Amino acid sequence: MNVDGKIVVVTGAAGGIGRALAERFAAEGAAHVVCADIDGDGAAAVAESIGGTGVQVDVTDEAQIAALVARVEANIGPIALFCSNAGIFTPGGMEVADADWQRIWTINVMAHVWAARHVVPLMIARGEGYLLNTASAAGLLNQIGAAPYGVTKHAAVGLAEWLAMTHGDAGIKVSVLCPQAVRSAMTDGMGENVAGIDGMLEPDVVAEACIAAIKDETFLVLPHAQVRGYMQAKAQDYDRWIGGMRKLNRRFGSEGA
Repeated sequence: MNVDGKIVVVTGAAGGIGRALAERFAAEGAAHVVCADIDGDGAAAVAESIGGTGVQVDVTDEAQIAALVARVEANIGPIALFCSNAGIFTPGGMEVADADWQRIWTINVMAHVWAARHVVPLMIARGEGYLLNTASAAGLLNQIGAAPYGVTKHAAVGLAEWLAMTHGDAGIKVSVLCPQAVRSAMTDGMGENVAGIDGMLEPDVVAEACIAAIKDETFLVLPHAQVRGYMQAKAQDYDRWIGGMRKLNRRFGSEGA
């Protein structure tokens, strides 16, 4: 899909990957980019800089996601590309409080579910549409020191796969973004950690990888090319891969990242 002339919605658009995506879509000639974020002022600032629309949206509330979709469809036009990008990081393991597990599950998984629930039927009725869901390399390889993050990102990848295989015949295209470390508020202060073992990318580099994937309608977006090799090693010999991850855990596990 080419985004030129299309209406695009990006959640988590006030900074990091979301901001870079919004800016890149505008540069590609999108007809209108809607920037949504719980930080309404931040979303408005990004939107103003690209001639789009800023909306305050809390993705932990399905009603707000539904209202976002309805507002855009009614006042701006049909959503061609919905980027469900908002996400959070929670370190720790089994000791993490249930409330914190629930919060990260809601943001990293259910927000994707709710976005699809409200936008996919509209896209199916039109015979076309595109979803870009932000997950993480942790959704393919897991995350040392952060069970809630690794588990929810696995679920996010699984949902994207399900959407692609279930609605592809109806004209719905899906890409899932799975980077390692990206410079953003989420990674501030982490220092050297396992997610940055292959380098920390700038958000604009990640956005460029997304543009290429959307143009080619490629499911898996891997800004860190090394991740594909790690996936292949995992599939080839799971026990050896677990052994390698245990070595990484000995090195980085106490850092919670």
